[in-house]
Amino acid sequence: MKNRLSLYAWLFASAFLLAVNLFYYPKWKIPGAEAAISWDVSGYYFYLPAAFIYKDLKQVGFREEIHQKYQPAGSPYQAFQHESGNYVMKYSAGMAVQYLPFFLAAHALAKPLGYPADGFSRPYQVAISLGSVLVAIIGLWFMRKVLLRYFRDGVAAATLLILVLATNYLDYSAINGPMTHNYLFTLYALLIWLTIKFYERPAYAKALGVGLILGLAALTRPTEVIAALIPILWGVGSVAQARERLAFFGSHWPKLALAAAATIAVGSIQLIYWKYVSGDWIVYSYQDQGFSWLKPHIRNGLFSYRAGWLMYTPAMGFALLGFITLARQQRPLFLATFLFTLLFIYIAFAWDIWWYGGSLGQRSMVQAYAVLAVPLASFVTWAGKRAWTAWPFAALCLFFAYANLWWTHQAHRGGLFASEQMNRPYFQRVFLRYSVPDDVRKLLDTDELFEGERKNVKLLKEENFESDTTAYNCPLPPIEGQHSLCLDAERQYSPPVEVPLSPADGQWVRAEATFRCQHKEWNFWQMTQFIVRFVNGEEVVKERAIRVYRFLDSGETKRLYIDSEFPEAPFDKVAVFFWNADGGKPIVVDEVRVEVFEGS
Repeated sequence: MKNRLSLYAWLFASAFLLAVNLFYYPKWKIPGAEAAISWDVSGYYFYLPAAFIYKDLKQVGFREEIHQKYQPAGSPYQAFQHESGNYVMKYSAGMAVQYLPFFLAAHALAKPLGYPADGFSRPYQVAISLGSVLVAIIGLWFMRKVLLRYFRDGVAAATLLILVLATNYLDYSAINGPMTHNYLFTLYALLIWLTIKFYERPAYAKALGVGLILGLAALTRPTEVIAALIPILWGVGSVAQARERLAFFGSHWPKLALAAAATIAVGSIQLIYWKYVSGDWIVYSYQDQGFSWLKPHIRNGLFSYRAGWLMYTPAMGFALLGFITLARQQRPLFLATFLFTLLFIYIAFAWDIWWYGGSLGQRSMVQAYAVLAVPLASFVTWAGKRAWTAWPFAALCLFFAYANLWWTHQAHRGGLFASEQMNRPYFQRVFLRYSVPDDVRKLLDTDELFEGERKNVKLLKEENFESDTTAYNCPLPPIEGQHSLCLDAERQYSPPVEVPLSPADGQWVRAEATFRCQHKEWNFWQMTQFIVRFVNGEEVVKERAIRVYRFLDSGETKRLYIDSEFPEAPFDKVAVFFWNADGGKPIVVDEVRVEVFEGS
């Protein structure tokens, strides 16, 4: 059997993705915010129930009822009210088109299986989740076929395994597969394969396929229009080849016209939808979100602890190095892949929300792996030619695979990955660990965590809020005594507990307080903050804070503390206070203590 290794690699990868989806983290049977159809996916998907079940594309009137019944987080907010009075979907329709076969299958089976045919019950969740794994398996199959055109069987096998095991493609195919990135990866793999076949033997059917894929990619994410670089430049590695390509275009212009017409036809689905629901041919549905074209967030997007691509998926650094070897080994493949990657990275990180919300690493890069697989395979070829590069390369790949599996676990079951909140101190403290003390979570908010033995501890002040009579309508009882400080939607800030302080008094401040809540606040932007501030006169010299709800569950009473080291700049007092962070959930605070101490 030819190409046996890459076939086995594809079979293993397919089985692994399916096993992760079915047994490790089956989102299709998890309710609420972790359901397969939730958050952004619900926004991509809303077109289908709106058109086929509720017949309500203009008002999407079912969204509140569905949100109340299934709690698919984010769902009421994935459509906004246009000035016409109708509601416009935030996301374009490409994903709905790709979900359609799975949706129709679920809709046909829902009632016979005893489930509501409402678009969100269990059959729909299963269909979208498992259908997305099927899309990934198809994408990897065509990725294998592309790689085998240019590289040895063993290299193709290794490249597939690196993509699946050592990159965040795993998360966005096996677990979060209904996101755009998995589907676009497959579209890119198909596009490259059809491009190769078209140039080998031009035909109208192949040109039509290229055009349909380009249109569907752009309908999914408009910025994917840059995928057109692939069929235009693929195989062009010299001036002579550029001339040949132009001559080819001249000879086959009717086929190119068909491809362009197909692209426009698919893309026009969005224009027709906008015209139907709003009266305008063009609607910018992202409202206040946009691009900073002159100041793209390249450095953060690549290297930040918050969501840096190479920080969380370092294995793709081999793909970037592979452009060097690709230019030497496969010059005709260099121009298309390199220019596409440069433009893709620029566009991805020009987006103002460059960390892309709840993302494991950089989800925005995942679809580009279908193109980056080519320079990655080139680097694998180079590294595998000699023992002194092959063994270290293999060792690094194994380490990166382990780290990727660890990150994936922590993002879903382990709990140590904090989406949108990661920073250097916390990253370094938790990396490759499976459990850490609860206090380590404070590093998500502050870069200071005292873990030694405290010496020369001195109490500076206590405050029990017995004189605070403003909490008379607080729904929570006092923690101790007759009164406790109460914060809610109306009262956002506490009065500061201030203490005179000088550098001679010690090295650290510890503020302690007891907290009680009614309901846990899950939105970290609205979590009550426990703040320590060093002040010199009226100038704030230093400030540190922790978010209380990281440690406080519904109905719980807990004592917490925050430590902050004395700043080097002059200061004359320290202030401790509490802020409800624009949240509306009531919380009471009591028994505040402010101490100074020296570290061991």
